[in-house]
Amino acid sequence: MDTPQQQTVFSIPTQLAVLRFKNLRLRTVIGIHDWEKKIKQDVIISLKVLFSPGTSHQTDEYEGILDYDYLMNSVVQEVEENRYQLIEALAQKVLDIVLDCPQVVEASVEVDKPDALRYMDSVSIELVGKKKG
Repeated sequence: MDTPQQQTVFSIPTQLAVLRFKNLRLRTVIGIHDWEKKIKQDVIISLKVLFSPGTSHQTDEYEGILDYDYLMNSVVQEVEENRYQLIEALAQKVLDIVLDCPQVVEASVEVDKPDALRYMDSVSIELVGKKKG
């Protein structure tokens, strides 16, 4: 059992908000097969973002808010302008973009690749990340 002198103090916001982006449909070059490297395919991205809302939810002021329009535009630009072999790498890049936002404490990213395998709707990967410190 920790004594009071050994306890670690964390700086966690007292209130967190959850922002969800559901089923963002984009097209990118993704895959390891030669034919996949020549065409754009559909990917579906969903995000769950835990962030500190500051006082914006109480004051209705937008100063210092999490700009989700800018965040989505950053994700869209990254995905559509680059190429990936693996959905894992794509998910990690999106997670990095989200965690780079100062207000974000934790996030999860799910990337679906529809029709990737026969007999199923899609293959997906979900990554979860937290801010260090």
